[in-house]
Amino acid sequence: MLNFIKSLSRSQKRNIMLFIDAMLVPIALFFSFSLHANGEALVMMLAYLPVLPYLLIIGGALSVLMGISTIQLNAYETGAIGLTGAFSVALVIVSYLLTTAARIPITIPTHIVFGISFFIFSIISRAVLLQIVLAIYRRSSLRCRVLIYGAGTTGTQLVSALRSHEHIEPVAFVDDSKALHGLIVARLPVYSPVRIAEIAAEKRIDRVLLALPSLSLPKQAQISRRLQKMGLEVQALPSFAQLVGEEALVDKLTDVEPKLFLNRDEVATETGASAIASYQGKTVLISGAGGSIGSELCRQVMQCSPAKMVLFELSEVALYKVDMELRQIAEDTDIEIVPVLGTVTDARQVRGVLSDHNVQVVLHAAAYKHVPLVETNPLTGLANNVLGTHTLATEAAKTNVERFILISSDKAVRPTNVMGASKRLAELVVQDLASRVSAGDAPIYTMVRFGNVLGSSGSVVPLFQEQLRRGGPVTVTHPEVSRYFMTAQEAVHLVLRAGAMAKGGEVFVLDMGKPVHIEKLARQVIESAGYTVRDAKNPDGDIEIEFIGLRPGEKMTEELTLTGNLIGTTHRKIFSADEMALSEIEIASALRALRAALASNDEQAAREVALRWVEGYSNSRHEQLADATQFTPV
Repeated sequence: MLNFIKSLSRSQKRNIMLFIDAMLVPIALFFSFSLHANGEALVMMLAYLPVLPYLLIIGGALSVLMGISTIQLNAYETGAIGLTGAFSVALVIVSYLLTTAARIPITIPTHIVFGISFFIFSIISRAVLLQIVLAIYRRSSLRCRVLIYGAGTTGTQLVSALRSHEHIEPVAFVDDSKALHGLIVARLPVYSPVRIAEIAAEKRIDRVLLALPSLSLPKQAQISRRLQKMGLEVQALPSFAQLVGEEALVDKLTDVEPKLFLNRDEVATETGASAIASYQGKTVLISGAGGSIGSELCRQVMQCSPAKMVLFELSEVALYKVDMELRQIAEDTDIEIVPVLGTVTDARQVRGVLSDHNVQVVLHAAAYKHVPLVETNPLTGLANNVLGTHTLATEAAKTNVERFILISSDKAVRPTNVMGASKRLAELVVQDLASRVSAGDAPIYTMVRFGNVLGSSGSVVPLFQEQLRRGGPVTVTHPEVSRYFMTAQEAVHLVLRAGAMAKGGEVFVLDMGKPVHIEKLARQVIESAGYTVRDAKNPDGDIEIEFIGLRPGEKMTEELTLTGNLIGTTHRKIFSADEMALSEIEIASALRALRAALASNDEQAAREVALRWVEGYSNSRHEQLADATQFTPV
């Protein structure tokens, strides 16, 4: 039967509706005669037969002209009912004119009852026919049984639209409003959301439709996640503004630029003539070129018009992206771009790259920087950050590199994690090499230390924004934790300026401004996205801030220097730190011990190297292991 219905053409369906209306005309006439003819309905019907064919022909023509016979059953609503009423009036007028012309004695009230009867029968016939067709569809195909979350105006309109759908069957509502629980809305029962799991099992629900367009996106996401954990498929109904194109907001909204969370004026990033001269016409190698800092180094070095840029990167994806971006920027320039896929720990490859391309300036940004990851992978972190720096810096001296600039971190100061300890060891390696270079000789070794970069991969702002997109909560380690922040543009600009002014061996420290409380930053990110914070003062807010505790190796606050002694330079945002270095013998001993630990795959021995040689380093895991060996009397 379903195949027969689907095989019908539009003209065939129209003819069926014309036939049904034609059958309803004599039925409506007979019904009106029964009410007014005092038992002589059959006599009146026989008297009417001479004009009936004319009424049917004219009525059919009017139906086609008015489009009544072409209205789809599932679209037969208010407008179509109005057309049927107008058609019924037209039939009454035609019937009156025909009977008057044929001198058939039928009263005007009888004609009126005929029109009303036809109108009612026509509506009833279409409603019955629609239910028959839907029943055929339901029996002949699988139906998706849906639960509507939200029994408001949007939900009831959605149910009305779905009732005539071939493959979707609305089953029930759930709504947060207690006043609706237990009521029947749009012929469907309304339940409490706490019973969703029970209802889904009992009524064999396949999908939940969120009819809550006015609810904030985070709250919709929270509801959606909760339902998905129950194993339910969830879909959200867009708002009316989104449907008409006024608000494709989910796709069009962009995250707020990280620099807006600095809470201070951004450092001017105009590169001075002296800085430009240090890179102009040179061959510059950027290690870690695909990272957040590395890629920004590439962009700003390109503005200095180098002769060649060597992009040294371990990640193929990151190297591909930065290479494609820079080639587009360099289309109208003579700058040669050379992508190199490799690691700074490979001495043979590093030596070949530096000599083959006659590299003059090295900007060393390659490092594993994510504290928790390095904390759980200490051997890999120390090998890359310490031995990789030693390899690159040592080979730079052998291949006549003019300048070597190490990108360091404030986590290198009295570190509590392996990542910070590895960066401090890298600084000590560079300081040692710088101490062995005679004044006026090359290379000029230096390092630049700064704090967190807003917007960099793995930093808090992108993390918070991603948590917002998932509906929260936004996670903060501790209410009092704070960090120094700069934008990547600020940091790189100052790195290039510091590298240009270096004489050799300096530990440059960038002025990061005042430290920012991470909880305050989280609130700013939430509010900048147009949401409110849900807390004890505002229990109805959109996004909750959840405190998860400090992770292994994390500090409450960061420092920029070991001694606090800063020496001013020609740039007001760049300082030089007065810090002690290790001797050549001590560095050699540290590197030898670290290589031995790596060769034996001994994590604890590797940590011991950092504990011995990095000033102020305290490792929570090491201390826990030490505490565990203490005998505690019972």
